[in-house]
Amino acid sequence: MADRWDWRDDKVPRIDGKLAVVTGAASGLGAYIAEALCIKGASVVIADKDAEGAVSVAAGIRSSVPDARVSVIRLDLSDPESIWEFADLYRSEHDSLDLLINNAGIMTPPYGLTVKGFELQWGVNHLGHFALTYHLLPLLCSTRGSRLVTQTSIVHRGGKINFRDINSRDSYSPWKAYKQSKLATLLFSREMDARLRSLGTESPISIASHPGLVNTQLYRNRERMRRWLRPFMHDIGAGAMPALRAALDPDAEGGQMYGPGGWMEFRGPTVIVKPHGKGRDMSLASGVWELSETMTGLDLSSRLRECTAPGRE
Repeated sequence: MADRWDWRDDKVPRIDGKLAVVTGAASGLGAYIAEALCIKGASVVIADKDAEGAVSVAAGIRSSVPDARVSVIRLDLSDPESIWEFADLYRSEHDSLDLLINNAGIMTPPYGLTVKGFELQWGVNHLGHFALTYHLLPLLCSTRGSRLVTQTSIVHRGGKINFRDINSRDSYSPWKAYKQSKLATLLFSREMDARLRSLGTESPISIASHPGLVNTQLYRNRERMRRWLRPFMHDIGAGAMPALRAALDPDAEGGQMYGPGGWMEFRGPTVIVKPHGKGRDMSLASGVWELSETMTGLDLSSRLRECTAPGRE
């Protein structure tokens, strides 16, 4: 099973009664991940801007998994108020959180800005999840064995963080901005792990994953690229496997990254993979963390120390 890990294997423990939040689960990988977690016994909250699509996915899960516990809370990662409202509603209904799967993402849209004026891919893919993690961190820290799973992309290998023009105002390349945002998600996951380890906390652990190449709606702005890459792609079930391994494998450890083990990590069995390029740069990770605190106005460093302080219940 080590070489061909599969969440459907009976050797993978069930997680009955555990609570999971999956962002971007109104379609694609997120929808598959949400259903898989329900099959494994989790109570899943689908968090997505597309509330109608999320309700449809939830209905589909209930029809295929009769005892599924799945609900929907709208979440717009481009809007800090929506993120706060999501977290506030979740906290009002739950006093724990076992899995936060930061899966949502957009790829290469026309230039756009978030509510706060940040470039859209940077704001949604990275800053939105940074803020969501901030608001839900106390629950993660108080839930024994919890996990923070952050979805990145193999394109992080070509990503660069342009601190001088983080919002791509001087010039906008949709592809460069996407790579930048996905490098940031990986660096965030790694920096979170480093800080958790330095504080000596056991929960949560922070794990990254990337799906390889998957034929999903993510490519709706890149149809020519989709056609060219299709022979190298695997299906949604295979693409969801790295995030599910990060969430379910009892042997997973903080700081790891899961991805496909085939050529160029495009597809293949889910294995532990290593960061590429600037994804290995922990000084850069610290810089991205500090920049993210400044841009969001959220002191995640202090919240982390408060949540992991000795004696905190």
